[in-house]
Amino acid sequence: MANGDAKHEQLDGVRADLTDTELTTQQGVRVDHTDDSLQAGERGPTLLEDFHFREKVTHFDHERIPERVVHARGAGAYGHFQPYDGWLGEHTVAKFLTDPNVRTPLFVRFSTVAGSRGSADTVRDVRGFATKFYTEQGNYDLVGNNFPVFFIQDGIKFPDFVHAVKPEPHNEIPQAASAHDTFWDFVSLQPETLHTVMWLMSDRAIPRSYRMMQGFGVHTFRLVNAQGKGTFVKFHWTPVLGSHSLVWDECQKIAGADADFNRRDLWDAIEAGQFPEWELGVQLVDETDEFAFDFDLLDATKIIPEEQVPVRPVGKMVLDRNPDNFFAETEQIAFHTANVVPGIDFTNDPLLQARNFSYLDTQLIRLGGPNFAQIPINRPVAEVSTNQRDGYGQQRIHRGGTSYTPNSLSGGCPAIGDSEVFRHYQTRVDGDKIRKRSESFTDHYSQPTLFWNSMATWEKDHIVEAFRFELGKVGHRHVRERVVAELDHVDHDLAVAVAHGIGVDPPAGGTENHGRSSPALSLANSRTDSIATRKVAVLVADGVDATEVEQIRRGLSERGATAEVLGASHDGRARGADGSEVNIDVAARTAMSVVYDGVIVPGGSESARTLAADGHAVHFVAEAYKHHKPVAASDEGLEVLRRAGISTDGEGADPGVVLAANTGGALPDQFVEQFAAALGKHREWDRDTASTPA
Repeated sequence: MANGDAKHEQLDGVRADLTDTELTTQQGVRVDHTDDSLQAGERGPTLLEDFHFREKVTHFDHERIPERVVHARGAGAYGHFQPYDGWLGEHTVAKFLTDPNVRTPLFVRFSTVAGSRGSADTVRDVRGFATKFYTEQGNYDLVGNNFPVFFIQDGIKFPDFVHAVKPEPHNEIPQAASAHDTFWDFVSLQPETLHTVMWLMSDRAIPRSYRMMQGFGVHTFRLVNAQGKGTFVKFHWTPVLGSHSLVWDECQKIAGADADFNRRDLWDAIEAGQFPEWELGVQLVDETDEFAFDFDLLDATKIIPEEQVPVRPVGKMVLDRNPDNFFAETEQIAFHTANVVPGIDFTNDPLLQARNFSYLDTQLIRLGGPNFAQIPINRPVAEVSTNQRDGYGQQRIHRGGTSYTPNSLSGGCPAIGDSEVFRHYQTRVDGDKIRKRSESFTDHYSQPTLFWNSMATWEKDHIVEAFRFELGKVGHRHVRERVVAELDHVDHDLAVAVAHGIGVDPPAGGTENHGRSSPALSLANSRTDSIATRKVAVLVADGVDATEVEQIRRGLSERGATAEVLGASHDGRARGADGSEVNIDVAARTAMSVVYDGVIVPGGSESARTLAADGHAVHFVAEAYKHHKPVAASDEGLEVLRRAGISTDGEGADPGVVLAANTGGALPDQFVEQFAAALGKHREWDRDTASTPA
């Protein structure tokens, strides 16, 4: 039986299908009434002996478990991972990474960090990217983020960092945001945070979709082969659709229009059979090269530039099944950095070492005790045989008279294994018992500068705008000044630009920029040759050219995108110019441009007149244009673009604006082709939209 099938069967065995059943208590006792409590008379007091009432209300009172302190807002899905080939077997005995015949089931949970469970998806934040592999050798958890670095170097600072980024304690404001005094006070006093802060202020912190988001293991781990030889490793997830982002104005509007934007996108894609895919890659460093870099491999605030150590592909992950119950699966899944299998081990990274303690401690309080691994979503497909007994939530009925090792009464079982066992990597450890950071951890500025230097012009503009927005929310002037002073160590021009936007004096000049860059850090170099799963709004009204609408639908569908027809004044159907009917998917006034990847306005004189006179429709087009999205129109539809302030001069049309005039009743083949090419680029970031009236 395939490993994936085994996990699905295991979960299916505990799922409750309530079709054709009768209501019972938790003990299986059928009940004939559940609308009224047992009372002493019709208007008398409720009786203590009403066990059904007590059980029902007690369970309700305990339905909510403590939410995660961080990563509370999440979404998840099932899938599988399969290696391309066995080349990594030279470095690790982990079968799920080395045997191309093994397809390992898994569950991924994406999340934001700072907000509560009820916060919005599109906030500026780090995103969690945690993967539980149900391998034949036991569960392996790769608990990562969509940034390759973290804010702090040592886990003892984690409570301080989280307290600083969380809502301020006196008024519980703001929710799910880092734009407030306590966070930036912490940042300005902890230079080690700057590298991750640069990522946080970049477009990496506002992903278009979980499906278009990179993931990283953050830490340097260790692979161990059959001979016991270790190799340092960094893990990378790369989305097949490319890495793409939103813009900040869009994020704020989406939070109001659809607070579940990212989780809905993931769910809908899987339901539609458009299964998200990522490639797992690794950066490998031989142990003899541990000190060959100008940073410390154990420092979680540093990356290994891909120009120095390329990312080598290992295999592919596909997410192909949504959960059946959010609480039972997505909410109760318990990740732990110390859940490793033979062939993968730790390093002495002080942040990783702290996480290895903290995650288990967290699950004990959040999931009610030491038996949380028996919850179906956490249960391994590998056989479990331990001497652990009892405790809250114990679900196993243990047989036999022994629960200790060694024993002779149960034949010595469970016996100690001798093959495919986990053996800790052997390395010499000695030193004084001290509290001191390694000197190799003291460079806090060169990699933030590397990140800044690697950005495209538009990315730098967005970073400056983000700093200005965030620090503009900071009430204490001295905190603003300290942050600018720190940025001056990263890049002087950056610090000056931020200072001008937040009303503080620009610095005189800081550390000289080293000039190095890494193209892999820029979203401008992400994949742009696919429009699969992209969603395009087609604005119509009565009198639209039905032939053009059909051409647009068909052309986009053939390329993997979805065209949704938005009716200007109503839902249902629109009348075509030729008397036919055009199916409307959404009433335009119930939709916003921010949830679409592009906009097309087909021809039809009556339709165009209606849309051009409709302020909502004109704003819809102008806003999409302002957010750098591809915009297209044909024939009379060009008038709607003109009303939105968009040039329709064929020679002077802006990038990403696709036009077709005098089509004679059918769109030219290149119309959809050109629009698809613009859509594949994701955005026209170099488009000047400052004067667009949106």
